[in-house]
Amino acid sequence: MMKALQNLGRALMLPVAVLPAAAILAGIGNWILGFSEGNIIGTFLQTAGTSILDNLGILFAVGIAIGLSKDKHGAAGLSGLVGFLVFSTLISTDTVANIQGIDAESVNAAFGQNENVFIGIISGIVSASMYNRFSEVKLPDALAFFSGKRLAPIMSAAAMVVVAAIMYFVWPVVYSWLVSFGTAISNLGAGGAGLYGFFNRLLIPTGLHHALNSVFWFDVAGINDIGNFLSGEGEKGITGMYQAGFFPIMMFGLPAAALAMYHTAKTRRKKQAASLMLAAAFAAFFTGVTEPLEFSFMFLAPALYVVHAALTGLSLFIAATFQWTSGFGFSAGFVDYTLSFTNPLANQPYMLLVQGLVFAVIYYFLFRFLIVKFNLKTPGREDEAVNAQAGESADKSGETSDKADETAVMASEIYEGLGGDENVTSVDYCTTRLRLEVKDMDKVDQDKIKATGVPGINVVGKHNIQVIIGTSVQFVADEVNKIRNKK
Repeated sequence: MMKALQNLGRALMLPVAVLPAAAILAGIGNWILGFSEGNIIGTFLQTAGTSILDNLGILFAVGIAIGLSKDKHGAAGLSGLVGFLVFSTLISTDTVANIQGIDAESVNAAFGQNENVFIGIISGIVSASMYNRFSEVKLPDALAFFSGKRLAPIMSAAAMVVVAAIMYFVWPVVYSWLVSFGTAISNLGAGGAGLYGFFNRLLIPTGLHHALNSVFWFDVAGINDIGNFLSGEGEKGITGMYQAGFFPIMMFGLPAAALAMYHTAKTRRKKQAASLMLAAAFAAFFTGVTEPLEFSFMFLAPALYVVHAALTGLSLFIAATFQWTSGFGFSAGFVDYTLSFTNPLANQPYMLLVQGLVFAVIYYFLFRFLIVKFNLKTPGREDEAVNAQAGESADKSGETSDKADETAVMASEIYEGLGGDENVTSVDYCTTRLRLEVKDMDKVDQDKIKATGVPGINVVGKHNIQVIIGTSVQFVADEVNKIRNKK
C-alpha cells in the first residue's frame, strides 16, 4: 500500500508542478480586483489562473495516467482524458436527471461535484492500469486498427463506465452523509470548528471536502459564513469562525512545513526540493492555494498529512475559541487577509498573525522531527544508494549530460552494462534515478555502469536496480528508450 501511494505521489509531481503558477496568477488578479473592481489586467490574470485551478480534475487524470504508465507514452494521457470525460459526464447533473426522469434542480447535489480532483485521481489510476494492460495487445486482423496503444483509451472508457455505475449509487450516499455530519458538528461551537478544519483537510484528496464546505461556508444549514462575512450581515466575533483559522495554516504553517521538507531533503536533492517548495510555499502564503504543497507530500508521507489535518483543526479551534475572526472570498492567503482586514465583521484579525507565527514554529519543528525520526519520504528524501563515489555531487552527471551526444553515450553504456535488450524488461525514472527491471541481476555489469560517472547504483531486489543519475535523469531515460525502440 505504501509503495502504491508513493508511486501515486511521484506521478502527481507532473500536474502539481503547474499549480503554483496558476495560484499566483489568480492571487495577483484577485488582489488587483479587490482594489479596482472590473480592472482589465486583474480580470485577465485571475481568469488565467482559475482556468487551471478550476480544471484540476482533468490535469490530475492526464498527469497521473502518464506518470503511472509503464513507458510514459502520450497515449496513456489520452486514456486518462477519455476516462475522465466518460466518468464526469455519466455522473453529471444533466445525465442523472435524464436517467431518473426528473428536473436538474431536483438531482442530488453530489452529482454537481463530478469534475473534482478525486474523480481525476480515479480516472488516472484506472486509465494507467488499462494502458499498461492493453497497450501491447494485438487484436484479430479484422480489428487490427484498434490494437495496441489505440486499444488503451477504448478500454479506459469501458472501465470508467463500470466505475461510474458504481459511483452512481455510492457517491450521493457518501456526499449526503458528510453534509449531515457537518450540520451536526456545526452545533458544537469552537469544537465543531476544529472538527470541521480537521476533516476539511483530510477530505482534500477525495474532493469530498466540498460537501463539508457547503455546510459551513454556504447557505446549506443556515451558516453561510463566507456570504455573511462579505456582505457584513453576520454577527461580529461569530461570522468568519469557519474561515479565520485557515489563515495561520496557509500563510505560516504550510510555508514552514515546506522549509522543514527542504532542510531535511538529501544533499543531492536540495536544489530540486527548493524549487518545488519555494514556489508552493509562496502560493500558499500569498494566495492561500495549498494544493501544490499538500499534494507534494500527502501520498508520499500520508501520516504527515494527517498531522497537518490535525494542526488545521487545532488552528480553527483556537481562533474560534478566542473569536478572532476574518474571512475570504478566494482563499485564506495574504491577498484575502489584506482585503478583509477592514471588514466590519473582522474581529481582532491581527491576532491571526500572532497565531500564525506560533504555528509556523510548531509546523517547522514538528515536521522536521517526524520526517527525520521516521524517515518519511517527503520530496527530496527518496532512497538512494550511497557508495564510495557518492561523495561527488549528483550535479556532475547533470553537467556532463548538457550535450545531447554525451547523454546518448552515457545512456548507451549504461544500457550495455545492464545487459541490453536480452536482460532489460522495463525502464522508468523518478526525479534523480533510472528505475529498471532486469531478468538476471548477474548479467548486470555494475563496473561498466559506474565507469560512466554516475553517482551510484542501488540494487533493490532480484530483478530491480536503480541507477542514480541526477536531475538530468529524464534525458538519459529518453535516450535509453530510443535505443530500445530502435532495436
